[in-house]
Amino acid sequence: RHTGPMTDHSHDHELVADIIRRRRTSMFVDPERDVEPELVAKLVELATWAPNHKRTWPWKFAYFTGAGLSRLGTTMVDDMVAADFGDDGKRRKTAVKYERTPGIVVVGCEPHDNEMLHLENRDAVAAAIQNFLLGATSVGLSTFWSTPALTSPPGVLRLCGFDPDDRIVGIIYLGWHDGRPCDAPERPRAVLRHVSD
Repeated sequence: RHTGPMTDHSHDHELVADIIRRRRTSMFVDPERDVEPELVAKLVELATWAPNHKRTWPWKFAYFTGAGLSRLGTTMVDDMVAADFGDDGKRRKTAVKYERTPGIVVVGCEPHDNEMLHLENRDAVAAAIQNFLLGATSVGLSTFWSTPALTSPPGVLRLCGFDPDDRIVGIIYLGWHDGRPCDAPERPRAVLRHVSD
């Protein structure tokens, strides 16, 4: 048991708690204001501080802006067609939906031969995404974590510079918040079971 002088971390706790509670899933963004790649790189660096049990470092990131956004959409549609996934309406929507924000971050996950580590890799990448989202919130960015139509679309994986066996865990819409209020849904009360003996 620690018996030395205790440091008061209450201020740090309140700062972190405030950012966590302010994070929203939102596409309320300024469409004319770019998110610089240098800032996204800083957020990606924060992402890599996520817990990773066996230090496999499974996360991968690709950032799309400008014409790259439409290229991401058309490539995803090509993969959907090849996989016979979705109807024409869904494909038309996918072709343009990544242009709704100034930037898109695609987050990939490496596989692992060990089944448990394969599962844990995705957990680590999900934790990395949360780090990214909280960092984005802290600087005034809006984010929307989306699930891709296909988790291993070969064309999109190539476009991102990922490997063929990688999985896509999230597509994050990114832009500067435009000032519109974004209410949070009520959270159910957390239930904690405490077992002390």
